[in-house]
Amino acid sequence: MTEPLLVERDGAVATVTLNRPESLNSLDTALKEALRDALGELERDRTVRAVVLAGAGRAFCVGQDLREHVATLETGTTDPLGTVVAHYNPIAARLAGLPKPVIAAVRGTAAGAGASLALLADFRIGGPKTTFLMAFANVGLAGDTGVSWSLPRLVGHAKAIELLMLAEPVPAAEAQRLGLLTRLVDDDEQVLATAQELAARLASGPTVAYGAIKRQLSVGDAGTLADALAAEAQAQSICGATADHRNATAAFVAKEKPAFEGR
Repeated sequence: MTEPLLVERDGAVATVTLNRPESLNSLDTALKEALRDALGELERDRTVRAVVLAGAGRAFCVGQDLREHVATLETGTTDPLGTVVAHYNPIAARLAGLPKPVIAAVRGTAAGAGASLALLADFRIGGPKTTFLMAFANVGLAGDTGVSWSLPRLVGHAKAIELLMLAEPVPAAEAQRLGLLTRLVDDDEQVLATAQELAARLASGPTVAYGAIKRQLSVGDAGTLADALAAEAQAQSICGATADHRNATAAFVAKEKPAFEGR
């Protein structure tokens, strides 16, 4: 039986691949549970210093497996969207909260919850065929998997309303212009390699500081100035005690290139 999720290591970089290419990596229960659990393991593994999220085949991820969902609806359950609490919410929390850089290699379509996953990454690399589609309203649903949090932070409230309510495809060039893509490469076949190259660069950096930057921005984006200042003070207290900070400061004074160990 083919594993629905692949996790491969190359040094300090872990590449997590949604592996249901025959269904464009739609999210069935097995894949959601595997992704949720893998993200928890990656968070605890301090030897992993950057994560790439990718999809096998010609799409990144088209969201919920609607065939499985139809079967759930036909059971007459009183909670047909229980997967949001059981799967999507913990996946979103773990993905956004990983204390290390996350790069999404968005080759092909990212729709519905698949788009939400990509938007929770710190960086998103796409190619000419990359397309985002906030498809939820097309099946009579509101957004999930953190999209109500991530999307307006990237494109603003008004554009988020437009993308979610009109649910129209956003092609690659427009996605880059809006900030949905961090980088757009010329060849779809180079999307994953480019994402892994960026991940390798980040994996050699100050991992603790990267995690602190992510936490302080999550506070600063929505909190008050006082909240932001408190988050910054906490972050600098943590980072200031790291070996990376001490060694990099000494290297700077000595006019040498610092070597970060992620601790």
